[in-house]
Amino acid sequence: VEIYGPESSGKTTLTLQVIAEAQKKGKVCAFIDAEHALDPIYAAKLGVNVDDLLISQPDTGEQALEICDMLVRSNAVDVIIVDSVAALTPKAEIEGEMGDSHVGLQARLMSQALRKLTANIKNANCLCIFINQIRMKIGVMFGSPETTTGGNALKFYASVRLDIRRIGAIKEGDEVVGNE
Repeated sequence: VEIYGPESSGKTTLTLQVIAEAQKKGKVCAFIDAEHALDPIYAAKLGVNVDDLLISQPDTGEQALEICDMLVRSNAVDVIIVDSVAALTPKAEIEGEMGDSHVGLQARLMSQALRKLTANIKNANCLCIFINQIRMKIGVMFGSPETTTGGNALKFYASVRLDIRRIGAIKEGDEVVGNE
C-alpha cells in the first residue's frame, strides 16, 4: 500500500491509526522511521502502544528496506510502516559529496527492493504501508504536475495507492480541533 500527499495532510496520522487498530486485535506492528520524525507522545495519544511497537530509525535507504524485508520474512510482524520513501537515501548519496549527481539511484533502490518484497509480503500475509511525498514535475502543461518520489516501482507494485489531502479545519466554536 502506498499513501501519498502533501506535507501535513495526515499520512503518518493515518498509519498510526492503522497500527493502533491492529494492536487492539493483538497484531505485531513495526514502524521504520527513515525520516527520524516519529513522535511517541503523539502516537500514544492516537492509541498506539509505543512499548509494543517495533521502531527502527535506519541510517540509509538500503538499511531501511533490508529491515523491512527481514521483518516480512520473519512472519512475526503483521503491519509494517515505512515513513517515508522520500527519506530512503541511498548509501552512495550519503557517503558522497554535497552536489554530487546521483540520478535514478533512489528509483533503482526502490525497484530492486520491491521486486524482492512483493512475493515475500504475499507469502507472509503482511500489510506493508509506504508513506510517500509529492514533488512537482517541472514544465508540465497538461495533466497533473504532481508526482511521487522513488521512481515508478511503487506505482506498479502497490496494490492500493491512497492520495491524502487536507481540505479544511474542523472547529468547535472558534477553536481548531482537527483537519478534514
